[in-house]
Amino acid sequence: MKVPADYVTVYRSMDHNAEEDCQAIIGMLSEQGSKAVLVDDSAPGVPEGTYEVRVPAADAARAEKWIAENPLTDDVTEVDDSDSLDLETIYHGDGTLAEVESLGIKNLLDANGIAAVLVGNSVLPNFSFEVKVARDQVQRAKDLIAEAQKAGPAAADEAELESEGGAASGA
Repeated sequence: MKVPADYVTVYRSMDHNAEEDCQAIIGMLSEQGSKAVLVDDSAPGVPEGTYEVRVPAADAARAEKWIAENPLTDDVTEVDDSDSLDLETIYHGDGTLAEVESLGIKNLLDANGIAAVLVGNSVLPNFSFEVKVARDQVQRAKDLIAEAQKAGPAAADEAELESEGGAASGA
C-alpha cells in the first residue's frame, strides 16, 4: 500500500506481536474517525522488523494523545523510556557503496555486542543508508568504527583468518 506523503507515524513497535498491536491501534483510531494505515519494514525508512501506524499529519496530535490515554494491555508494563535508548544515526552513506559500507559497520557493531539497526532499501540502492544505535552506545560504536578504520583492511583480513582458524581447530 502506498502511504500518502502527508501521513506521519504515531505508533511504532518491534515486539513479537507488533503487527497485531498496530492493527488494534488502527481499529481504535478508526473508531475515533482517524484514517490510520499500517506500514511495515518494506517501506523506505522503516527499520527491519518494525511496524508503524501512520495517520494524516493533521490528525497526529489527536491520535498520539488518544494512544497515550488508551494503552494496549501489553503496553501497560513498566518500560524504560529513558532517552539513552533512543536511536541515533552513527553512519550515513549515499551512493553505490553505501549499502556495503553500512552492512560492514552493522556487522562490526553486532560482533562487538552493540545492537545496530540498518535503515535503507536494498531494492533501490541509490538511496541513502544509515546505521543507528541506542544513544547510550553512540560513543562506543564510534570508537569501534574509528579503531577498525585505523587498523585498515589488512587487520580485518587477519581477524577473519584467525576466526576461521579458531573455528577449524575447535571442530
